[in-house]
Amino acid sequence: MAITHRKVFHTIFYKAAILGFVALAIVFQSCKSKSGKKTYQSDCDAGISFKRISFTRLIDSIDDYDQKYIEVDGTYEEGKDESALVNDSLFVDHSSERALWINFSQDCPLYLVGTRQGIFEYSDGKFTQLNNKSLTIRGKIDVRHKGHLGSYRGTIERVSFVKL
Repeated sequence: MAITHRKVFHTIFYKAAILGFVALAIVFQSCKSKSGKKTYQSDCDAGISFKRISFTRLIDSIDDYDQKYIEVDGTYEEGKDESALVNDSLFVDHSSERALWINFSQDCPLYLVGTRQGIFEYSDGKFTQLNNKSLTIRGKIDVRHKGHLGSYRGTIERVSFVKL
């Protein structure tokens, strides 16, 4: 009879353990969805096909992408006279010569998907924090405009998508 009680105990233990793992998975999934990435979009370039490119390739061959619509990942840096996208890697040059000026424009207002909350609007007691955030951005490359004091490789203008 002792064997039967042991089997019952093991069965209950395993069922409880499985139920616990399922509960933890649900909790972690709900936490993940709350802290998920935010996507801001504009309708200004709807229907345009964007070329996905690595940051390094874009910087190294920027003239090939002049007046082209691209999608690129990087880290956004903002400050006094600064609105730039730099390489995500910690092991590369982040100077303005290896960065892109980002020209956000009122012509392409960016709204949080599913809402009318603008990326630069005050909401929930704060502004959207972009500084030092990794993001994906879509826009049009312009090599003639090189940002503040002409010190950047080029500009991403007509920004119509930001995922952070």
